[in-house]
Amino acid sequence: MIEGLTGVGALLDTAGGENRKSPAESMEKFGDYLKQAIDSVAQQEEAVARTTEQFILGNVDVSELMIVSEQAKLSLQLTAQIRNKVIEAYQEIMRMQV
Repeated sequence: MIEGLTGVGALLDTAGGENRKSPAESMEKFGDYLKQAIDSVAQQEEAVARTTEQFILGNVDVSELMIVSEQAKLSLQLTAQIRNKVIEAYQEIMRMQV
């Protein structure tokens, strides 16, 4: 998940004549990015479940289980913070007077 955030700069870059996209195209690209990020979090959660099962069977060391668990936890926290910021931005836009 965190590695995927390097694409945010490219997503937000609208400078230059050739790179300009319509708002609909930008929203579609942003929507695809969010879907990828959420799918990545779900995959990490599944990896934690698999690693936990392997740990119970004695095939995985506790340190590996902790690393996978912390990665999934951080990704989930990051996703929640991004969601909160998006909601705050939406609420701020709705408060604007036209």
